[in-house]
Amino acid sequence: MSELRSKPRHRRSRTALAVGVPLALTAAGTLAYGTDLGVLGSTAQQASAAAPSWAADTADGFASVNSLGQNGTYGGRDGKTVTVKTQADLEKYATATEPYVIVVAGTINMNPVGKEIKVQSDKTIVGSGTSGHIVGGGFFLGQGVHNVIIRNLTIRDSYQGIWNDKDHDFDAVQMDGAHHVWIDHNDLRHMADGLIDVRKDSTNVTVSWNKLSDNNKTFGIGWTENVKTDITIHHNWFRETEQRNPSTDNAAHAHLYNNFLEDAPGTDINSSYGNYSRGATKMVLENSLFQGMKNPVIKDSGAAIVQRGNSFSGTSGRNESGGTAFDPKAFYPYSLDKAADLPSVLKAGAGPRASIGTTAAASTKAANATTLTVAKDGSGQYTTVQAAVNAVPANNPSRVVIAVKPGTYRELVKVPSNKPHVTIQGTGGSRKDTTIVYNNASGTPKPGGGTYGTGGSATVAVEADDFQARNLTISNDFDEKANQNLSGHQAVALRTAADKVFLDGIIVSGDQDTLLLDTAAKDRLGRVYVANSYVIGNVDFIFGRATAVVDKSVITLKKRWDGTSAGYVTAPSTAANRKGILIANSTVNGDVSGGSFYLGRPWHAGGDASLDPQTTVRNTSLSAAIKSTPWTDMSGFSWKDDRFAEYKNTGAGAGSASSNRPHLTDAQAADQEVADWLAGWTPSAS
Repeated sequence: MSELRSKPRHRRSRTALAVGVPLALTAAGTLAYGTDLGVLGSTAQQASAAAPSWAADTADGFASVNSLGQNGTYGGRDGKTVTVKTQADLEKYATATEPYVIVVAGTINMNPVGKEIKVQSDKTIVGSGTSGHIVGGGFFLGQGVHNVIIRNLTIRDSYQGIWNDKDHDFDAVQMDGAHHVWIDHNDLRHMADGLIDVRKDSTNVTVSWNKLSDNNKTFGIGWTENVKTDITIHHNWFRETEQRNPSTDNAAHAHLYNNFLEDAPGTDINSSYGNYSRGATKMVLENSLFQGMKNPVIKDSGAAIVQRGNSFSGTSGRNESGGTAFDPKAFYPYSLDKAADLPSVLKAGAGPRASIGTTAAASTKAANATTLTVAKDGSGQYTTVQAAVNAVPANNPSRVVIAVKPGTYRELVKVPSNKPHVTIQGTGGSRKDTTIVYNNASGTPKPGGGTYGTGGSATVAVEADDFQARNLTISNDFDEKANQNLSGHQAVALRTAADKVFLDGIIVSGDQDTLLLDTAAKDRLGRVYVANSYVIGNVDFIFGRATAVVDKSVITLKKRWDGTSAGYVTAPSTAANRKGILIANSTVNGDVSGGSFYLGRPWHAGGDASLDPQTTVRNTSLSAAIKSTPWTDMSGFSWKDDRFAEYKNTGAGAGSASSNRPHLTDAQAADQEVADWLAGWTPSAS
């Protein structure tokens, strides 16, 4: 008999962000950038906790739901952290009764082949960067085992040479009657039987951001007459897997979203089916991409599948839906990537990450330091910000905080792509106390010939993922009036060309093209979250192709060099099928004339007609400076052919909906919230 669940067991706001923002800063327009107390209050000035940030990570999805006496899934974070390099040590700590965070630092060859270590409750088993490999075996979670995280590992190669092997039940991860399990960012492949088996009433399971490949019976769920299993499967890349992708039998709630199932032509493994809803399963299948799969979605007569937002390319055979299921948002918050984005999102993000399972204990002095100090007066480790950036080791595995003492640092700063996890943080009492400034413009001659161009003019250029800046000012003080002879007056203060960039409690100041929010390449995702900050400029001063949110911030309009009032707030150059610029919960004001500024115009960079620029401004106070027709054309491209809209703005510059001022409906606005832009990333101070 099915377990009755008459009401949701756990629910949180889908737009909540763990950004650690004090209440005094949450209302846009109340930020006082001469008097605030720094970035996140006094506690945030501590460089970093002793434990790395990944050690505090907790599961999302059904593994986060409070039930069966377990409040979410957090693994062994309350216990000691141990590093293992042998099977004996791994087994010792995984089977212990007390909690442990077990870091696998190297390759462990299981003996005998096929051995599955019997993991006990309250454990995190995590690979150290990309080095943690389990070869020829895996893990077993038995009846009642709970609160287990298996993360960032490569588990592989128990295959015994027989494709449909009936004699060797060797799995990567098998659970029989376990609950609250999170399987995340693993590479699972080439096993004798299943890569993942969720069996015998196991429940509250989340499987996320894994690569599953080179296997026959990939991912099975069920082996029970009861209908109890609650499971979330999201952001996984299935490639060259024949069946059970997954097969879901008698699951009470199966939520599958943003998975990429790929059967490439010309390979040795051919798919027989993709997602299968069996028995009495209720499945919700959202925004997944099926490429080349045979029978991509199938269901039994008694099962249910509700499909929405999925994409099918080169598929054949059964593609079925029907019945009623459930609302996942009644259990937990989540946001969706578009199906078309999944190849780039998952090829970049699925599988083991160099930043997970590692600590600051690298071999170099800079990595050991955790915090590098910069002071103009010589009282720090470095006298320039760039010198501190240079000291960060290439491919640093964990956060390095560059703490910059008050002062004006007239220099160019570049954080290259091979130096992720860097924070530049001012240590003064106000974000105005620490300033990084320079004065290059697009037309400024370079020492070696030519000019800098718009992107090259940036005072601070960020090309590394997971960058953070807080409690400082980044400025370009190029003097347009004194340089009328130059052909290009675009002068960027800050350029980002990376993913997961968090700009928190800062001032970004300039005139034309102040804040360039870019991506590493046209086909690469680049998410930027700007919060509790000021952005100041006049012409196209928030622009680029990134998926960017300006939230709880003040956008200050300033006059041109000749004292006139005219300008454009945004100039998005968004790629098709991506999200562009979202301004939310903010204030747009400034000492300029009424009706003199547009909210935005479409920048088709290089005349690229394939772009689909997007700006949404919602729940924001607009001053009288904003035109009553707030959008306009650019370089021959009509804004009406792209994506520009408002929702529930207020203030003298707000206006009612019309053909020249489109407003989102409530239903449209529900899909254009901050969490939708961030697509599963929750920015947090670190």
